[in-house]
Amino acid sequence: MTRVGRPVGPSADTAVVVLTAALELLLVEGGAALTPQRLHQATGVSRSTIYRHWATPTDVLAALIDVAPTARRALSGDPVKDAHAEVDALCNRLRDKPVGAFLQALVTMAATDPAAVELRQRYVDDLVAPFRRALGGADLPRQRVDDVVAAIVSPLLVDALLLDRPTARARAHRAVDLYLGSLQAG
Repeated sequence: MTRVGRPVGPSADTAVVVLTAALELLLVEGGAALTPQRLHQATGVSRSTIYRHWATPTDVLAALIDVAPTARRALSGDPVKDAHAEVDALCNRLRDKPVGAFLQALVTMAATDPAAVELRQRYVDDLVAPFRRALGGADLPRQRVDDVVAAIVSPLLVDALLLDRPTARARAHRAVDLYLGSLQAG
């Protein structure tokens, strides 16, 4: 049966054009630039198409999260070694423009847009998930895993988002050793 009317989502080509431009605008001008009007100016895609599929900057950020690549490393089986590898990966991601700028935009938008609060949480959960996975074989209770992950990751996020300084990689490695060192001894 043939459906009459507009398609449910944008064409793949349109999505690529708009979301590629959106990421560039985010990196250069910040999250406030992700308006339908500004995306139209940057891409030439009609404003009505942009409004229909990405009516708010938060909608654009959600779409960017949906298409963001996720790196999934093979685990060594040693939770301490795997946690160290995740520290390095997160420090690199926070240093590199897309992740740091993206997270900064989400934090800024969450101050005024309730939908961005949930989106920010989703994005942070995605950043933290590899640590939970790395500690999965550590034979720790769930609450302890959550505490260890928070102790390692939280200072890195504070460095990147609030203090606008490079993440303290060595400090995060010391936190891994402090909280998980007993696993290597046991």
